[in-house]
Amino acid sequence: MFEPPLALASLSGEADADWARAGADYAGAAFLGGIALDPESRAAAREMVRDRDRTEFLPEDPLAFVDAQLAALEDVPIRPGFNVRSATPGPVVDAARVCRDRNAVLEVNAHCRQDELCAVGCGETLLRDGERLSEYVARAAETGAVVGVKVRAEVPGVDLPVLAAELEDAGAAFVHVDAMDTESVIAEVAAATELCVIANNGVRDDETVREYADYGADAVSVGRPSDDPDVLGRVLEAVERRLEPPRRAES
Repeated sequence: MFEPPLALASLSGEADADWARAGADYAGAAFLGGIALDPESRAAAREMVRDRDRTEFLPEDPLAFVDAQLAALEDVPIRPGFNVRSATPGPVVDAARVCRDRNAVLEVNAHCRQDELCAVGCGETLLRDGERLSEYVARAAETGAVVGVKVRAEVPGVDLPVLAAELEDAGAAFVHVDAMDTESVIAEVAAATELCVIANNGVRDDETVREYADYGADAVSVGRPSDDPDVLGRVLEAVERRLEPPRRAES
């Protein structure tokens, strides 16, 4: 999917085209966003900004914003993607078409655990509803876009390897796994599917890259320090030693 197999993970309200451009010397992919697409998720994002001083992308027209941000990266040697939130599948399909036309990948957010988003059916609530999440993936993949899902480990009642296999059947090309404190879940997901498995959480140096590589990750991603050249440089050196270019779900 991308080379080198190092991605920049989305940071709410911060991961835009300028951020991706700044990291392009180190990473093969950058997931912009996340962005709320439909009225319910946008209302939840506004509530988080108002009540908890969070930073969120809240443009007047979310799809136009996605398109403009991706257009700004056309001359940048990085594979862009967009992390999207929605309480309903229709806007995800619309975003998938934009990503397809910009040679970008679409990442469905089944990861966020903020109460406001979960209350309207986004993030972790969507992760717990595998049937609905698979519908999002299937409908988005029907557009011809490369589609994947950002997920979180350690969610009670969620069997990630089983869910990953269901998402693969629905048409997903990759799964982006926040391993939390259970790094070994990467091995279980990799064994259960032929998806490109991107490992996230605590990726900082050779030791963490080696651990995820040993568990079978096809790629790793850097979250909070994704704007720190020192961290990105260390991780890139480790990736070049430890990881082959992703073999799965080539698109």
